[in-house]
Amino acid sequence: MRLVIIGAGFAGMYAALSAARLRDIQGVSPDELEIALVAPEPTLVVRPRLYEQHPETLTAPLLDVLKAIDVTYVQGSVDTVETQSRMVRIATAKGTKKMLTYDRLVVATGSRLFRPNIPGLAEHGFSVDSLDDAIALDRHLHGLAKRPAVNGRDTVVVAGGGFTGIEAATEMPARLRAVLGPDAKTRVIIVERNSAIAPDMGEGPRPVIESALQKLGVETRLGAGVASLDASGVTLSNGEHIETKTVIWAAGIRAAPLTAQIPAERDNFGRLLVDPCLRVPGVEGIFATGDAARAACDDEGNYALMSCQHATRMGAFAGNNAAAELLGAPTRPYHQRAYVTCLDLGEAGALFTRGWERKVEMVGDVAKKTKQEINTVWIYPPKAERAAALASADPERVTSL
Repeated sequence: MRLVIIGAGFAGMYAALSAARLRDIQGVSPDELEIALVAPEPTLVVRPRLYEQHPETLTAPLLDVLKAIDVTYVQGSVDTVETQSRMVRIATAKGTKKMLTYDRLVVATGSRLFRPNIPGLAEHGFSVDSLDDAIALDRHLHGLAKRPAVNGRDTVVVAGGGFTGIEAATEMPARLRAVLGPDAKTRVIIVERNSAIAPDMGEGPRPVIESALQKLGVETRLGAGVASLDASGVTLSNGEHIETKTVIWAAGIRAAPLTAQIPAERDNFGRLLVDPCLRVPGVEGIFATGDAARAACDDEGNYALMSCQHATRMGAFAGNNAAAELLGAPTRPYHQRAYVTCLDLGEAGALFTRGWERKVEMVGDVAKKTKQEINTVWIYPPKAERAAALASADPERVTSL
């Protein structure tokens, strides 16, 4: 029997850990149930931190962890899923193709930044969506120091006033000073189509965010979107033109395109609709998890968000349940009632909220310490020690806040 997991992000990593855990509990050998994880590299990209400086350091190796729990790593990218024959086609770095059959498949392909067809965006926009994107932005920022301080060199425009946009914008003043010097007259501007900053955060946390932006000197343009970009800067939908050499696009994400190959229902974000055990209804043998799945967190109408907080726990349930079906063990319905947010606000600290109503619990330096612990400890892979790694993947305990 073979269980194949596509993706080495937070959901894929925990799917592998949890499946291996159940296999170990059931006393089944790796020869009887092979667990294979397919990804371009055996590396976890710590995506929630890509707004920070030195993005090239924001990865964690997975190969030793996978070896410790007897999970086979298959290098390459899945470009085709053949659901009828239960087979995936893998494109390797050398340009060759190979086929891998599966008895159960976990789709943990994550998400991608949504880049609309805005004139000039592809040519002149930056992002913090992927490791390569973050590295390109970092190199660009360092290159600004070699340019004259004219024509918006010291101005950064962030398109999108949601979670990612706010974290990128509030980190930017310190990043710019580090590159351009403490006397540079820097400007950071967030452009948000909605009438308020952080539209999804609600009324409670917003004053804290607005205060932080004011403290850092971050400007906002609300009720306007980006109409076009060119070499001189960005033009907004209200006609305003802002001179800048740096536009960071942070306006929404979509499930990775591979989900479109699964003959099943998807939501507006491209996520596969799943049942309580994270199976894809109507398609035998396939589970979806993390940003690739639209899953109910509870019975109160709350659905998992496209975040590592939900992806880790969803991954643990998906891996457990896919293995359980093969091993004749009971499956477990996914549930995640606890929900918190911890928003980095740069030198203004952070904001920690609890519950779907986002009740503010911590702000400033206290919240910043929690954010740093989340970013540097909680979301990293477990140690490459078999017992500890398997113990970390109990679905009922993963991301239990």
